[in-house]
Amino acid sequence: MLVTSVEALPVSYQEPTDHNRFRSVCLVKITDAEGRVGWGEACTYFPEASRAAAQIIEGFAPLVIGQSPRDIEAIWQALKAHSWWYGTGTGIASFAISGIDIALWDLKGKQLGTSVLDLLGGPVREALPAIASLHGTKASIAEMAEEIAGHTATGLHGAKVGFGKAGDAHLGFDEARDLDFVDQVMAAMGPGKDLMIDLGVKNHWDIATAIRRARAFEARGVAWLEEPLGHDDPEGYAALRAGSGIRIAYGEREWNARGVERIVATGTVDVVGLDPGRVEGITGFRKAAEICALHRRQANAHNFSTAIVGAASQALSFACSACHVLELQPVYGPAQRDLVDRPVWHENGFVNRPEGPGLGIEINEDLVASARLA
Repeated sequence: MLVTSVEALPVSYQEPTDHNRFRSVCLVKITDAEGRVGWGEACTYFPEASRAAAQIIEGFAPLVIGQSPRDIEAIWQALKAHSWWYGTGTGIASFAISGIDIALWDLKGKQLGTSVLDLLGGPVREALPAIASLHGTKASIAEMAEEIAGHTATGLHGAKVGFGKAGDAHLGFDEARDLDFVDQVMAAMGPGKDLMIDLGVKNHWDIATAIRRARAFEARGVAWLEEPLGHDDPEGYAALRAGSGIRIAYGEREWNARGVERIVATGTVDVVGLDPGRVEGITGFRKAAEICALHRRQANAHNFSTAIVGAASQALSFACSACHVLELQPVYGPAQRDLVDRPVWHENGFVNRPEGPGLGIEINEDLVASARLA
């Protein structure tokens, strides 16, 4: 039942929810002596980061081969210790640890014939609400409002919309246009649906702008405002907290539980984004989510890559008390729809429970091979 091989597989795919641009991740395939396979993902997004993560994963392989997947914590600690000079669990090292860790949890579940959710202690809730996670890409606000309302009409409890993304939406730059967008989307979705606004890396608000926008969004009932001042501006976020009452979200660009603890300690974040493909895997996500729970903060899976991170996010969101909803891309491309036999989805707005051993998914290896980066 020991690990016999660790493979790093950098791939590229088109993402319909991101204006059909190409994204890249590094998948991880870990095989044991009896031929069982566990799959993981490093959520790298760019081809150069995927190739770099692959090199680190290959460098980590001797620390994993010959070990038992049941000893996940010990392996996780060994990987962090090995990277002492080039990350200690941050940067590309964190991506690599994430991919290996997710694959080990998947393999451990398959070896024991139980789900990752049960390995994590079982569900802490009977039902997990789902919201749509998408980007604004169209020039017409009316068309975007109609599209988003169409997604939430399936039962989804709301939508998180990324501003400043690829496409023609030009959101996050002009205040009047942004407020018109919020008004039209909320009217189109109707009562009982939440709207969350996520600022992109192309938007650069100063503190005064962020406070003014936050107050206007709060008055319109926006549920939370994500990364309005980027990922690391404690003084700015303190001023924003003092100047508005809107819930503030950030954290998805932290690399580990220690980084999450640092931002939670500032008292400026209400919703902490966590990505198991970035924050040192399922092990790292759980540690970070426990910090959120201890401080009565919400943890939120940044579920915006392939179906492998989707399955890990599904199990973690059911298992962690700090997680209250799960984001789903409302339009699935091949990385979600075709990569696995059972993509995570919802029924009347509630996420389906994981089924089967490990992550509960089987991988289409032909698709992986066709998507390999050169």
